[in-house]
Amino acid sequence: MLAALAAPAYTDTSKGYNLPTGVTEISREVFALHMWIFWVCVVIGVIVFGAMIWSIIFHRRSKNPKPADFHESTTVEIVWTAIPFVILIAIAVPAAATLIKMEDVRDADMSIKITGYQWKWHYDYLGEDVSFFSTLSAQSNAARQLKSGVDVTAVPNYLVDVDRPLVVPVGKKIRFLITSNDVIHAWWVPEIAVKKDAIPGYINEIWTRIEQPGTYRGVCAELCGRDHGYMPIVVEALPQDEYEAWLTRQKGGEAVNQTSAIVAAPIAVAAAPAQTATDATVDAPIEVAAGDAAAKPAGQAPTKDALMQKGESVYKANCAACHQANGTGLPPNFPSLVGSAVVKGDAAAQILQVLKGKNLMPPFGHLSDADLAAVITYTRNSWGNDAGVVQPADVAAQR
Repeated sequence: MLAALAAPAYTDTSKGYNLPTGVTEISREVFALHMWIFWVCVVIGVIVFGAMIWSIIFHRRSKNPKPADFHESTTVEIVWTAIPFVILIAIAVPAAATLIKMEDVRDADMSIKITGYQWKWHYDYLGEDVSFFSTLSAQSNAARQLKSGVDVTAVPNYLVDVDRPLVVPVGKKIRFLITSNDVIHAWWVPEIAVKKDAIPGYINEIWTRIEQPGTYRGVCAELCGRDHGYMPIVVEALPQDEYEAWLTRQKGGEAVNQTSAIVAAPIAVAAAPAQTATDATVDAPIEVAAGDAAAKPAGQAPTKDALMQKGESVYKANCAACHQANGTGLPPNFPSLVGSAVVKGDAAAQILQVLKGKNLMPPFGHLSDADLAAVITYTRNSWGNDAGVVQPADVAAQR
């Protein structure tokens, strides 16, 4: 219940208001425990409130003006101490067995490192040289903007859809290593009964074995800042042969997986078309590419105007949440870029800071050279700054 309250984006009640049975052995055990404890509580509630109501009706003052004169009963005290003890043992034994099983990550078939960022997830398939960021889908991101004019009920899987889902094989024991790059997050997917805190500087472990192919959705279940409600989780479980084909495509750099409709490259997806009723601006820290405003024929460097146009879109999508649209920042954690020594200083140093991150600023090396060159040029030439142009080749040289 607390997890649901902490994650307002996950409000799909089409399958009822109860916990989902799920698609794993653990999820079914969790559901069985939930129902067992629920009915125990129902019985206790009926007995306790029944006794209270019966006493109020049949022992009210108007019917029994003289109260009974008796003292404590040792027998009654032993009984009402022993019964709760027995109930707790009956609940604790199966619950402890399930908790132990949930923590047993031995003999896993594969491991995936999950890192929480404000406000996105990074997935790293250990040993496979495959990794990517997963962010709120461009369609949901555009619709959720203030005064966007978009009917959110018409947006498929509004706020619980992503640009790149986590793809896993069916029938394999998957170990998740969960951590965070900034603040505490929580990776929660109800249908596979996985919910674990992502804590900076600490790695939590948990596992799952999904039995049915399908798409399973979740959210960050720990209040992690302004856009906490906009970092959903989507897990796509595929049969083994389809998963292996998908994995091969990721390593081979193919653009699109036709089977699972997953965008493989580049990591940042194209921004939603701006033909909404109010031309909503995408200003959340979501990795949404800005289009081809700076695209030029091979060998020809983009102009400053083209870089500035593209850089503004990239800035709004990735930087404005912390540094503000006007560049004034949120001191002391997120400094102003207006007249900033970093922005007006050596271009190579700024490129490295954007690529590698610093303090609370996460690394943005997952963005393309063109996007990074555009956004750095934009910061170096906006809000009264005048510090020159950075080209994609300059960014490539610093990677």
